[in-house]
Amino acid sequence: MSNINLKLFQTFLLAAEHGSFRRAAEESNRSASAVSMQIRTLEEQIGINLFHRTPKRLRRVCR
Repeated sequence: MSNINLKLFQTFLLAAEHGSFRRAAEESNRSASAVSMQIRTLEEQIGINLFHRTPKRLRRVCR
């Protein structure tokens, strides 16, 4: 595993805390699509999915 970018990890924490990419984006002054892309990048870096994505809800895979 390569070094994990701390911004990506912070974005993950916000999304996990709020259960929403949209709310994480609002808090971090980014777009929801930017947050989604950052989470996807982090997932690719570590090799696992961190969230189950549905149209209306976001659930963490790990608890």
